[in-house]
Amino acid sequence: MKIHKEGLLVIPWILAGGILFNGIVYFLSGNGFFFYLALAVTSFFFIFNFWFFRDPQTVKGVEPDQVLSVADGKVVVIEPVLEQEYFKEERIQVSVFMSLFNVHINHVPIAGEIVYQKHHPGRFLPAYLAKSSGNNERCTSVIRTPSGTEILVRQIAGILARRIVTYKKPGDVVKPADELGFIRYGSRIDLFFPKDAAILVEMGQEVKGGRTMVAKL
Repeated sequence: MKIHKEGLLVIPWILAGGILFNGIVYFLSGNGFFFYLALAVTSFFFIFNFWFFRDPQTVKGVEPDQVLSVADGKVVVIEPVLEQEYFKEERIQVSVFMSLFNVHINHVPIAGEIVYQKHHPGRFLPAYLAKSSGNNERCTSVIRTPSGTEILVRQIAGILARRIVTYKKPGDVVKPADELGFIRYGSRIDLFFPKDAAILVEMGQEVKGGRTMVAKL
């Protein structure tokens, strides 16, 4: 199992901080209960982050009209909505909530070109709430497929997620399962499809980023 590059920026600091913290506890309390408690807590935190930043394999050979899930998590929304930022018309929204226990890599759902992108500062409400889509810090990207169909992807920060990273930029040509970005520690992805898209997932279904098919155009 690989560790994602975002983890390589964080894990060494966690390890160094844990060693320093344990050293201070040992200096103040000696080789006793509090030292072993501190050692257990910092070890758990290090192992959790090592696991959190895991980077699993994605699928290959996706058909041009098949749309992959952007992220691991649970489907929490499937409904027609008025998309007000870019399309300004009714679209089908599919939202995936990522808990602390999901892989937080965000994948490109379909081949095409990034034609629009905008970062919005905002609040840090729990990402499973519907109002987080419009109120929380978020980054919107629109992908135009070779056939001209456009799909909107919205990365949304949650109550613990304080950093949205988006690797792809406007003008980039992307492939299915490419890395779109990363959100740390609990967050949400909204996808907006044309009204005639066939949705292949159900409410409450667990999906895998870069592996589960969520729609067919």
